[in-house]
Amino acid sequence: MLTFTKGEYKSRLTKTKESMEKQGIDVLLVTDPANMNYLTGFDAWSFYVHQLLIVIAEEEEPIWVGRGMDASAAEITTWLSSKNILPYSDDHVQSTEKHPMDFVANMIEEKGLSNKTIAAEYDAYYFTAKNYIQLTKQLPNAKFVDGTSLVNWIRIVKSDKEIELIKRAATIVTETMYKGIEKINAGVRECDVVADIFHAQMSGTEEFGGDYTSIVPLLPSGEKTSACHLTWTDEKYKEGDPVILELAGCHKRYHSPLARTLVIGKPTPEMEELADVAIEGIEEALSIIKPGVTCEEVELAWRKSIEKRGFEKESRIGYSTGLNYPPDWGEHTASLRPGDKTVLQPNMVFHMIPGIWMDTYGIEISETFRVTENGAEVLANVDRKLFIK
Repeated sequence: MLTFTKGEYKSRLTKTKESMEKQGIDVLLVTDPANMNYLTGFDAWSFYVHQLLIVIAEEEEPIWVGRGMDASAAEITTWLSSKNILPYSDDHVQSTEKHPMDFVANMIEEKGLSNKTIAAEYDAYYFTAKNYIQLTKQLPNAKFVDGTSLVNWIRIVKSDKEIELIKRAATIVTETMYKGIEKINAGVRECDVVADIFHAQMSGTEEFGGDYTSIVPLLPSGEKTSACHLTWTDEKYKEGDPVILELAGCHKRYHSPLARTLVIGKPTPEMEELADVAIEGIEEALSIIKPGVTCEEVELAWRKSIEKRGFEKESRIGYSTGLNYPPDWGEHTASLRPGDKTVLQPNMVFHMIPGIWMDTYGIEISETFRVTENGAEVLANVDRKLFIK
């Protein structure tokens, strides 16, 4: 059931260990489920309990640690040998007496690593304050350091196989976006539109199916489009409503996000102008993308474009994306914003989403693109325009 060859997983592990060596890290505790998947293939909805990979510089394979009932998922989805799949007993789950990090600390001590430099993903969603407290209490002679995003930065340049999966996700989001746009009309409930969107996301195509996305569909309407990250309600759409659709396709955990905006009825001149400004800015930014260009240079091209029309935007206009689990499809590495000097390389993938939100309405038009040897390849195939119903 491996998504990639065993050789590709081992190559990723080698790069991880090289990064560990450069930073003086002996043991890396990986709690981000996307990073666990990236290194081993592990894929289960088990991240609501404590689980992790232990990458030891001197050992050939990582060690999976998780709840006992999830060990079979590790056997099924990973390339790890059975001896490196180590479950903890169920009395560790949400207990005030035992904690999974006690189990981890005991294992590290048994391996003679209790006085080594141990890195953990301090700022990952799935590494808690309690994790840190228990580990440092149980391993007082270890040196703990921050390993946040160590694996994420290795993930930022995709293999050709990963690009293939992201392109499949882009095909799914293309069909899903048009399905959502088709369904939205005055008198239709927002939740009914989202039901069709979910169906399209999961069904995928005849050739390949979809997966659950790391962020649910974001579909604000009317004045709610002035805010980002709102979902949906059971209210009915009204004539004159702007509607933002921020969606993604997902295939084997790889994402391709996409946003478009439509207006039911006649848009106001202000909405039309804002859409034109956003589209011009996106096209200016896309036009300069090629290997060697920095993230901040891409944002600068966008900023100069919208400033000519009298607009400004403080927040970043994009971020690297690809493999992920809830609650985010961003990779938490490079951002398209001032000060980010990350140099673009072939097979990096970004979601460029330069939304602009005014007091009573907003416009989101985005593209996910791959950096190629010569420029940018836009992955979805949806008209870049303000849709009018």
